[in-house]
Amino acid sequence: MPDEPIEPTEDIVKVEVELGRSYVNYALSVIISRALPDVRDGLKPVQRRILYSMRLLNLSPDSVTKKCAKICGSTSGDFHPHGEAAIYLTLVRMAQPWSLRYPLVDGQGNFGNIDGDGPAAMRYTEARLTPVAMEMMEDLDRETVDWVPNYSQEVNEPTVLPSKFPNLLCNGGQGIAVGMATNLPPHNLTEVCNALLLRLDNPDCSLDEVMEVMPGPDFPTYGTIMGAKGIRSAYETGRGSITLQARTMIEPGEAGKSIIVVTEIPYQVSKETLIKSIFNIVKERSFDGLLSVQDYSDKVGMRIEIEVRRDVNPNRALNYLLKRTALRTTFGAIMLTLVDIAPRTCPLLLLLDQHIKHRRDVIERRTRYELMRTLEEVHLNEGYQIARRFLDEIIKVIRAATDPNTARVDLVRQFDFSPLQANAILAMPLRRLTQLEQTKLEADYKDALLRVQNLLDILNDHARLTGVLRDEIVYLRDKYGDERRTKIQAREATDFTDEDLIPEEEAIISISRDGYIKRVSIDAYRQQKRGGKGVMNIQKADDEPAHLFQVSTHHFILFFTDRGRVYKLKGYEIPESGRYAKGMPVINYINILGGERVTATVSVKDITGEGFLTMITERGEVKRTPLKAFANIRNNGLIAFDIEEGDELGWALKTRGADDVILITKNGQSIRFSEKQATSRSRAAGGVRAMTLKDGDIIVSADVIQTDATLLVVSENGYGKRTDLSEYRVQGRGGSGILTMQCTDKTGQIVGAEVVQDDDRLLVMTVNGKGIRVKVKEIRLTKRVAQGVKLISLGQGDMVRSIARIVQEEDDGSIEAALDDDGDDIDDTDAGIEPSDG
Repeated sequence: MPDEPIEPTEDIVKVEVELGRSYVNYALSVIISRALPDVRDGLKPVQRRILYSMRLLNLSPDSVTKKCAKICGSTSGDFHPHGEAAIYLTLVRMAQPWSLRYPLVDGQGNFGNIDGDGPAAMRYTEARLTPVAMEMMEDLDRETVDWVPNYSQEVNEPTVLPSKFPNLLCNGGQGIAVGMATNLPPHNLTEVCNALLLRLDNPDCSLDEVMEVMPGPDFPTYGTIMGAKGIRSAYETGRGSITLQARTMIEPGEAGKSIIVVTEIPYQVSKETLIKSIFNIVKERSFDGLLSVQDYSDKVGMRIEIEVRRDVNPNRALNYLLKRTALRTTFGAIMLTLVDIAPRTCPLLLLLDQHIKHRRDVIERRTRYELMRTLEEVHLNEGYQIARRFLDEIIKVIRAATDPNTARVDLVRQFDFSPLQANAILAMPLRRLTQLEQTKLEADYKDALLRVQNLLDILNDHARLTGVLRDEIVYLRDKYGDERRTKIQAREATDFTDEDLIPEEEAIISISRDGYIKRVSIDAYRQQKRGGKGVMNIQKADDEPAHLFQVSTHHFILFFTDRGRVYKLKGYEIPESGRYAKGMPVINYINILGGERVTATVSVKDITGEGFLTMITERGEVKRTPLKAFANIRNNGLIAFDIEEGDELGWALKTRGADDVILITKNGQSIRFSEKQATSRSRAAGGVRAMTLKDGDIIVSADVIQTDATLLVVSENGYGKRTDLSEYRVQGRGGSGILTMQCTDKTGQIVGAEVVQDDDRLLVMTVNGKGIRVKVKEIRLTKRVAQGVKLISLGQGDMVRSIARIVQEEDDGSIEAALDDDGDDIDDTDAGIEPSDG
């Protein structure tokens, strides 16, 4: 027969009941006695026991260091029976300046490093206490805290330290218990003290007021906190995610390369692990453009160098590394501590209040202890005063006594001494009977009475006790306070786009006749005097620059083809290159249909904004379409103009709806008319007649009239002139126009024209690839039909191909000194310098 179940008795319990009870006891033991710091001193039991053992060993900051093996052995033998290895690792962490904002142990020897290397064995290292650790144990022997027997019931140990130094707030803490964990961030002592003072003066102050003096954590490894959102959440609720980022800078390297330099890394990030993760990216070519990573850190500071290829924007490379390595990480703040021997998530204000409460209790208990000692001193001094008055009688009684006990009893009976006073008189040396010593006894008595009055006043007056606490906080701040290490950046750590990391700057976009495109810094074309020879722009002499225009790297560029299609790119999507570079085929960036070529470009900041695009063809047709009609341009482009056979789109102008437009032809004719005469049409429609052209003539330039501007016209033989726009009257659309430049064999035909301001620059490009940048105001104003002046000296067989207006730049108003290859000064007829590329 099967055995009958046994009913539980007092001696027999069910397994599940015993397991549940034992597990709860184990969990409570881990939470209270192992993993979580006490809100009062910010220490776990093992940390507290190590510091107390070091105090018993007299390892003060001004003493010699002792072997860590002795410290760990003393701690393990007297207070913490969990093995010396665990104790040593805790001791090591309290000595690491990259782990604790304010180390509690001063270590000598190898205590590990930020690379993640472990410490030397405890028999090789030595340690002593730091000054702030001594501040935590000040007044420990004045009955300021409770004591309990150790595990062997042989000696007592403190349940908490007096902790004048606010360790929990300044050093934080980490721990994993059963079913819960804590991760408190460290803070700056100066800011913590200021917050405590604010809380003392105004107990009802808000979190916003506290955060004005204590804006956020301050990590020992410096770095940057991205945004205050996570800080606010942690301070308000006790939980928050704080984003930390390494401090980086970009420096120029050799051969045009860039160097990303890392000088500070986020808290609790191993430098060695970080470098390995970056090396893997370089090795696996996860980001094409990173060449190498090197560690040049030394005792002076940290320096990690990441080399970036010359044709890669270093900001984009940095953005990639921030997203995929520990250069940017999060600190999950869980402000869980033991409050009244129970785990509790504490917002910042509660942590401040708990420290103030603990220090009030310590100061009160210390004051009571001092009061009792001082009252004992007063009591003894009262006995001395009685002895002074009856000195001869007391001496007679003592001489008559057979032994000290008899003398004590006789003194108590005859002079009403207490036994304590009688013992003190019997033990008093004869030198105290001198006149000087008697005067000193009287002064000591009065001083003791004053101290009793002062101590009673502190205990009975809340404001006095608060004043004592305030003085202690100010003392700590003034003596140990330092500068903040971690910078707090206002911007939240959202994922940066490439555009966020690319500086917005002006550049020149050049498109050649063969369809190659490149972006070149404006500074690559150094300013020269009018008449200079220019500098080389491309290496291929047979690839002529067809289009030249100025853009911002953050603006949209609309590319119009000869057949009337439009495409869209951002300025920074075209890689920056040197002046001599050929560039990249434009089809690498936009999907131009076979046989088409780019003939017009427009730079637009807001493609959904107001205004129009006014487009003109070489045969003199015009069409006006709202800008917003081009907001959604597909990768394969859109139809922008229905071009007639034999014609091609040449210009696209940004207009505001009531502007005047001026057109210039190859043979020197021009016409100015209002854009309103070209009615707004749909995107795919054709155009209307803008100008009637003579046989063989074509439009070579179109522009928008500006206030206080002039029209600058340049011919193929390098001549140019400026004419006031008031000499060009407004005509009706469709006319043949008026003469703008007398074209002769000397000047050649017109190749381009620009509406310019006096502070603008003009960039002139030749067929052979030379370029020159000149100040517009150096080109003198002439009448409308004049031939102009020499702008650039052309070589044999060379001629001007295109021009571009460079808008106003910051300048001191003087012409830059330009030198030729021989170092001689250049003049108006032979100016030029071959500057370095880029």
